[in-house]
Amino acid sequence: MVSIKEVAQKAGVSVSTVSRVINGKQNVSPEKRAKIMQMVKATGYVPNRAARDMVMKRSFTVGIIIPMTFNMFQRQLFSDIEHHLEDFGYHSSFYFVAMSQESEEACLRRLKGEKTDGVILLHEIELPEFREYLEKNDIPSVIATFEKERWKSTSIHISENEAASAAVNHLIKLGHREIALLSGKRYSFGRQRLQGYVNALESAGIPYNESKVVFVDSYSISDGMSGMKELLDRKISFSALFAITDELAIGAMRYLKDRGYQVPGDISVVGCDDIEISSYTIPRLTTIRQPVSEMGKMSVAMLHSLITSESKMNVNIALPFTLIERESVTEYTKNI
Repeated sequence: MVSIKEVAQKAGVSVSTVSRVINGKQNVSPEKRAKIMQMVKATGYVPNRAARDMVMKRSFTVGIIIPMTFNMFQRQLFSDIEHHLEDFGYHSSFYFVAMSQESEEACLRRLKGEKTDGVILLHEIELPEFREYLEKNDIPSVIATFEKERWKSTSIHISENEAASAAVNHLIKLGHREIALLSGKRYSFGRQRLQGYVNALESAGIPYNESKVVFVDSYSISDGMSGMKELLDRKISFSALFAITDELAIGAMRYLKDRGYQVPGDISVVGCDDIEISSYTIPRLTTIRQPVSEMGKMSVAMLHSLITSESKMNVNIALPFTLIERESVTEYTKNI
């Protein structure tokens, strides 16, 4: 079995430097860290985790709260978080949660039975007891991609309200006045993006018309198809659509094509999130880009800081978003 001393010799550093890298300490240069991790992989070195945990009085395990069915954006963010946790020497424990109180309660019971140094939430927990347990037991937590009122957690997200307004304003600047919405009422981001849609209309002097808004059960491609079906079946006039997730937008475009409509010739479509597939759809989807890689990296770095620092100050970080103009939107020329 390879020892830590052998790894240090091959990397040309001290044993203490290897130890700091393996234990997720930050006071090592990126060059040395990369070289050490290369030697760890090359030699197959496996640290004695039980001994390390006893000495450090930590589990070096981070719990990741994930929706039972997570979308493409969350999957991409999850992958980035996993990668960065490994760089800091953490193991991951996954907690899959469905959209029900029973599932959230089961998640909390499991969390209580396991030792974790901290928690990253990719799923919005509604159960008050969950927040109370984290706070009472001083378990550091980072909320990735959304913010929660009254939670003593670090939150990393975009301004959902402003992002939605930017998407709708893009349509308005191109002459669209009849703008439909595919949304959902569940979770804070859905409510905030709905408000952004309303704000953009009001700022442009366009009345809010609830007949142009469809609320779906979740935010998937299939819900995008069913939501667009409902909009078309209402026989209302609209020249553009804002879907509050890319998956809803992609489903809507698929259904429009099935019904013989052209995007953007008949109906312009804007999504939100900029998941990877958005640049490969036909037409390529205009959308709002969230800085997913930065979110993943920052979520892990902030949690590591909360775990290892004596100061447990939480922060609320709103990262910049970007409007990505592609092919699914055109200037308004006629009513459908």
